[in-house]
Formats: sequence, C-alpha cells, structure tokens
Amino acid sequence: MEYIRPTIIRQVFVLLLMLLMGGLIFNEMLPYLSGVLGAITIYVILRKPMAKMVSKGWNTNLAAIVLMILSFISIMVPVVGLGFMMGSKIEYAVDNSQKVIDATKQQLQKVEGYFNIDMASSIDTSAITSWLSENLQSFAGGTFTMVISITVMYFLLFFMLTNRSKLKASLFEYIPIKDKNLKTIGKETNGKVKANALGIPLVALGQGIVGLIGFLIFDIPNPFFWAAVVTIGSMIPFIGSALGTVPVFLLALSNGNTFQAWGILIYGTVAIGATDNLFRLYFLKRLENVHPLITLVGVLVGAPLFGFIGLIFGPLLVSLFLIILKIYKNEYGKAEKKL
Repeated sequence: MEYIRPTIIRQVFVLLLMLLMGGLIFNEMLPYLSGVLGAITIYVILRKPMAKMVSKGWNTNLAAIVLMILSFISIMVPVVGLGFMMGSKIEYAVDNSQKVIDATKQQLQKVEGYFNIDMASSIDTSAITSWLSENLQSFAGGTFTMVISITVMYFLLFFMLTNRSKLKASLFEYIPIKDKNLKTIGKETNGKVKANALGIPLVALGQGIVGLIGFLIFDIPNPFFWAAVVTIGSMIPFIGSALGTVPVFLLALSNGNTFQAWGILIYGTVAIGATDNLFRLYFLKRLENVHPLITLVGVLVGAPLFGFIGLIFGPLLVSLFLIILKIYKNEYGKAEKKL
C-alpha cells in the first residue's frame, strides 16, 4: 500500500492555508480594490518623476507628497468630479431618458406609417426608465466607498513611492516566478497601465471637450451634462460619442428644432468622430495600444465592480489578468512542450 509522503501533505496544507487566508483578505478588500488598482496605476506614472526628484536632492517624503498632491489635482479631481457630477445628475438623466425614449417612439411611429408595421407599441417606457434609474445609481457608486478607496489609494501610494527599492525587492522575493519572466511582465504591465490610465481617459476627455463646443454652438440645453455623457461614451468601444449626440438629436427633433437636431448629429459624426481618430492615433501610438475587446470587457466588468471609476480600472484589471495568463504560459507552457 502506497502512502502520501508527509512533505506533500504539508505542502498541500500550506497551499490550502494560503488560498484560505488570501481569499479572506481579497474578499474584505474587494470593495476597495479600485484603491489598490489606483495606487498601482499612479505609481507606474509617477515612478520616473519620483526617481528624478530624489536624484536631484529632494527629500524622499517631500517628493512623494508633492507628486501625490499634483496627481490628485490633475488626475483625481477631474475623474472624481465627473463621477460626482453624474451622480448628482441621476434624476436629470432619468428624466431625459424618458424624453429620449418618447422621442424615439415618435420617430418609430413615423417609420411605421411608411412601412405599415407596429414597433413603438412594444416599447415599455416605464420599465426602461426604471431600469436606467437603478443602474445609474449603482454606476455612480457610493460617496463613502469612493472616499475610502481614494484614502486607501494614497496611503498605499505614499509607501510605494518612498520604498521603491524595497517594493521591487519584495516582488522578486515573494512572487514565485522566475526573475527573467518577472522583468518581462513588469515591462508589459508598465505599458498596459499607462495605456489604460492615460490613453483612454485623454481620448475621452478630448472628445468631451469637442462635444461641449458643439453643444454650445448649437445652443443645446445643459451642454456640460451632455459633454460628460460624450466623455463616458467614448470610453466604451462600439458605442462612443453617439451615447451623447444621438439622444440630443432625438430630443431636438421631437421638439421641432430640425436645424439644431441635424446640426448636432452631423457635428457629432464628423467633428467628434475625426477627433476620436486623431486623438487615438496621437496618444495610443505613443503609448501601448489596447484592443477594443479588452476595453469593452473591462467596462462590462469594471462598472458593476467599481462604479464610474470602473471605466478606467476595468480594462486595467482585464489587461492584468491577461498578463497573468502569459506568466503561466511562460513559466509552464514551454516546459510542457519539451516533455
């Protein structure tokens, strides 16, 4: 009769204990996972400026605090401000969604007259409005959770910036991966983080500004709200700025403002569309390009997990998952082929 060696039993026991404790920690940290991802993201962006400042004689703690303040003003204030603005505009968004649905039904009824079909009667406006209200509230996220996540993020970021060498040494010590593969994955992670944290938001912000100019030109009511919708929509592949321009077109058309309606639709298609291509060509070519499917899956995963900030951290989470798969392939896949 064969017996399992005690060393194997001890190893399995330790692995199970690690999984149990790691699962408990992850489960408790899940509501604030966006803070952890945010700390990693901003650390990757600020790591080189931090090294330059320290090499020029700056005190380590002072340099970290200055960079954290600058990152908060330039990155977090616009992002969190946009999230809070959308949260405060939920009622306005729901009201306008009802108007957009009614306007869509009006246009469908005109089409029905030409083709003698019935489509508009099957649209339940109250059910759609109720669904939008619930999902917009969850998308906006809780203020308290967002504040805690930002606090966790900057707490981690401070220690990551002030202990860069120790952090690198700890990664090489505790992560059970070959140093060669770990360095390769580090370079890829650096590129993916910059592309998700800088490229996608900058393209979205550029489209939002161009959209705002168009809404002001054509005298669209509440232009800043619709510009924010364009900004959010441009982060979602295959939807883009149409999320903001098409509802405005339908509302203007239903109100009898034909020139205004067609003007903003043409402007959105030509000006905002051209801006999208130009910005993506400029920013994403300088950074690492992110496949649209990764961004789409990331948005679908990130929005329910993190709320508004999930538009940025969702694609980052998917990219990190793909990098982990590549780690496994590099560590074990090639070895399997040799057997």
